[in-house]
Amino acid sequence: MTDLQSRFCRVVVGAEGGILTGRGMVVATSGGLDSMALLHLLRFSAPTAAHPIHLAHFDHHMREGSHGDAQWVQGVARAWGLPVVLGGADAPLRSEESARNARYQFLEGVRREVGADVVVTGHHADDQAETVLFRLLRGSGTVGLAGMAEFREPGIWRPMLPFWREEILEYGLGVGLAWREDPSNSSLDFARNVLRTRIIPEMESAVAPGARRSLVRFAEHARGDVEAWQHVMPGILETLGLEQDGESISLDVSALRRLPPPLRGRVLRALAERLGVRLDAVGTRLAAEFASSSQSARRMNLTGGLVLGRELDRVLLVMEGSVPKAGGGGGEGGGETETGQQESLRIPGAQAGSGRMTLGGRTIRVSWGGPELASEVRESTVVRAPHFPLMVRARRAGDRIQLPYGSKKLKKLLLEKRIPEGQRERLPVLVDAGGAVLWIPGVATAVGPEVAHDVRPALHIGID
Repeated sequence: MTDLQSRFCRVVVGAEGGILTGRGMVVATSGGLDSMALLHLLRFSAPTAAHPIHLAHFDHHMREGSHGDAQWVQGVARAWGLPVVLGGADAPLRSEESARNARYQFLEGVRREVGADVVVTGHHADDQAETVLFRLLRGSGTVGLAGMAEFREPGIWRPMLPFWREEILEYGLGVGLAWREDPSNSSLDFARNVLRTRIIPEMESAVAPGARRSLVRFAEHARGDVEAWQHVMPGILETLGLEQDGESISLDVSALRRLPPPLRGRVLRALAERLGVRLDAVGTRLAAEFASSSQSARRMNLTGGLVLGRELDRVLLVMEGSVPKAGGGGGEGGGETETGQQESLRIPGAQAGSGRMTLGGRTIRVSWGGPELASEVRESTVVRAPHFPLMVRARRAGDRIQLPYGSKKLKKLLLEKRIPEGQRERLPVLVDAGGAVLWIPGVATAVGPEVAHDVRPALHIGID
């Protein structure tokens, strides 16, 4: 067994029970040296007998004769007794990025179809060096400079990352391996090829003989930093008064400002990732500056539909589809309100019932009936001798509520209660037939006449 075979077997053994659980693997096979060496190692040299192997080949249609690679891979599959899935782009792909995206989409589809643990690719140490240099030249941050990980969700495994191109070539020649040469690998129309064939060789001959290895070590250091931040970030977030509601996250602006600016940016980037958005270096810097200096009720649109805002003493990160829209004054149920188009709910009389309404894109269930309601709903109130019909609706311009110390506008009350602007539209308001505000759940209940042993008819109203 060669040194490469022995080291590769250790990589596979280390993955068993974790990355590999016995459901099999999909090997991305282009027909080139790297993927063929990977396939040969898995099929004949590594202890992978308990892991079924499926070949997968994707034709990008980026050059003439590419269909010949698919036919060749199909022949290898037959000769080695392995199943194969062939796929291809509907139209010729023109860029490296579009080709990569289409290829990975296809590979993930095959993995799901066959129920495999992972898609296995032939990326090696030289690919890692090229990736790090490419990202460095494009201004990537620490996460990007960490390069390619050995394993990436939902199921990409790169067991060849510890090995260099020359030792893979030596292995292929030593076992009499055949492979296909892709003529596009020498084309300088692609940035990767320029790095591979010109920039890195020039660096090693004229600047630093160990440039490739230094780039790989740099990626290892960067990955260590990323993992360290992932470990300490939950503890940092606990100090910021963090609250999350669906696609909205808020935190205390004073606590955020106490952090050093670089850490401030890391916090906002980590929270953006919780919402499925990855901020680049520029977006992270702008977000940190905005959150530290902006006034209340200001917003900034970031990448991926993410909106950053300030409301009172909170910094908000909200996905664009859930950001409340401002509106003008309005009419009765379902018409324009102070906070935009809303759907109201009418309670016609004392007979028990329930219904649903929509406020700020949120559906609210309203129930009414007897005392037992209190144990069945999240919040409830009691209305004595109600003047029907009652209405549950959004806040309107001019709404006031009677409190122990007098009447107050809802707008001012919500400001005093420090209810963020983005949440005000989502607060239901219960009013009677005359438009008097009776209840704002979680905020205030109107004061009525004090009557000892009040025996007037009462209606219990609750919301979920």
